[in-house]
Amino acid sequence: MLLRDHGGGFSPTAVQLHLISAEYAAGDPAAAIAAAQKLTPRSLPTLERRARYFTDIARAYGMWGRRDQCLQALLHAERAAPQETHSRPAVRDLVTSLLVSGRTSPELRGLAARCGIP
Repeated sequence: MLLRDHGGGFSPTAVQLHLISAEYAAGDPAAAIAAAQKLTPRSLPTLERRARYFTDIARAYGMWGRRDQCLQALLHAERAAPQETHSRPAVRDLVTSLLVSGRTSPELRGLAARCGIP
């Protein structure tokens, strides 16, 4: 029913969500963030897609070297779908990278603990 109510998953919103991932995968974090700014997370039909949205934003910010924005996006993903976020390899990789590449904060250490990263 959810897929039927949302265009079978191929709505303009879903296409824009995939564009964020594609821009990140192509190595253009600025384009990924620009694509993300054209969506509002509330427009995404499922918690999983909202978590993916924020995870992709975090990956783009991480690639861009913007640690604070990366962490904030990860925390938004966690608020949207905690279990989904904690189990994603991409999130665990980002958190680990943030831990070893610069200063840490209580927020970062807390996220690491919730992801099971020592």
